[in-house]
Amino acid sequence: MLLDNHRVFVIIAEKGSLVAAARETGLSTTTVSERLAALEAHYGVVLFNRTTRSISLTEEGRTLVDGAKSLLSEAADLDTRIRHGAKTLSGPIRISAPVDLGRSLISRAITTFTEANPAVSIELSLSDGYVDLVGQGFDLAVRFGKVTDSTLRVRSLGRFQRLVCAAPAYLARHGAPSSPEDLRDHNCLVMRFGDNLDNAWEFGTGPKRQRVLVRGNRVVNDGWLIRSWALAGDGIILKSELDVAEDIHAGALVSLLAAHLPPPTPLQVMFPPGRAQPRRVTAFADHLRQIVPASRVDR
Repeated sequence: MLLDNHRVFVIIAEKGSLVAAARETGLSTTTVSERLAALEAHYGVVLFNRTTRSISLTEEGRTLVDGAKSLLSEAADLDTRIRHGAKTLSGPIRISAPVDLGRSLISRAITTFTEANPAVSIELSLSDGYVDLVGQGFDLAVRFGKVTDSTLRVRSLGRFQRLVCAAPAYLARHGAPSSPEDLRDHNCLVMRFGDNLDNAWEFGTGPKRQRVLVRGNRVVNDGWLIRSWALAGDGIILKSELDVAEDIHAGALVSLLAAHLPPPTPLQVMFPPGRAQPRRVTAFADHLRQIVPASRVDR
């Protein structure tokens, strides 16, 4: 019964009202209210602030939401292992990934993983900006670059080069830059990652390391769109080799300034802090690690 009360509590928190939770669970509003009251009595705390029009989680309620979700997930895993054997995976996984990488590599990983584990369902959210793993309820996120939040648990997927590239059509009209400084005279298509504008492009290593401020006529927070603009000949971009390798191999994009490139950028899987991940989540992370190539472009 306690586990059922946790399940009802999580649904109330997600739906925002007892009436909506009752509709979701098929229980009466009175029964939902009684389940919530029993859970509050068990812990000796108030889990929701209630008004005549709305309810909101208390601090204790916010703490319990994450714990209850983890508890319910582990119970579901245990049930599956007992009923169907230890190798069977089931349940939902919520993933955040960059737009371009999500549409290609992550999408393929999801397809092969769900084909092998049909009882697993995956929700993929594509965003090139910052995401709050805990607040937005993600089980894992895939991101390039250094992780600034030290509370997150991180697993490396490798290191990959960011490449400066443009379409042959753009280069035919404007010529190719021969040095990083030449980029100041070119139309560079710039990415925005949340509040951060990615217009300071880094080149070289050690004492030859330099940063060039670029500019252009378009800024966007969508990695797929900025790549599409580059393919159309609209400007020069800076993208991970994982995103543009196939375009370069096909001749649709040309890699530039190869002698001036900076060190490769890490690609990482991030997990929420302070709790063990369900087996399905760690299994997907393992699967993703097997799919990610060591390198995609010959340099």
